Amino acid sequence: MAKGFEKHQARMAQVNLLGKELTRRSGSKCELCEASGVSLSVYEVPPEEEEPQAESCVFLCQTCRDDLENPKRLDPAHWRCATKSVWSEVPAVQVMAARVLDRLGKDELWAREALEDVYFEQEIERWIAERPL
Repeated sequence: MAKGFEKHQARMAQVNLLGKELTRRSGSKCELCEASGVSLSVYEVPPEEEEPQAESCVFLCQTCRDDLENPKRLDPAHWRCATKSVWSEVPAVQVMAARVLDRLGKDELWAREALEDVYFEQEIERWIAERPL
């Protein structure tokens, strides 16, 4: 069991090294809700790459991170921000915003409509579909 823990810790250290690059990319704001002046952390967009890369990570506030880790508790009011972040130029941000909108779209008309308006390249569509929330 210790071997798995050590492997996990080593991966988390690699992921956290991406913080500087993600800080620059995000302008020190949450890449999904644009919260600023809050603590941000690196979140790997599933499925994870063998080696962590900035292109497959997003920089998130704790509110967004908590909701993504517990998708049954998504707050629709908070996630209206996904209607804007789904248009991001960063593919990983598009993927996470689309997954949130897809999940909320089962109950929220505005989320369904937001997804209908967006065009994704095939590679992004495959990534979105790989692991829904």
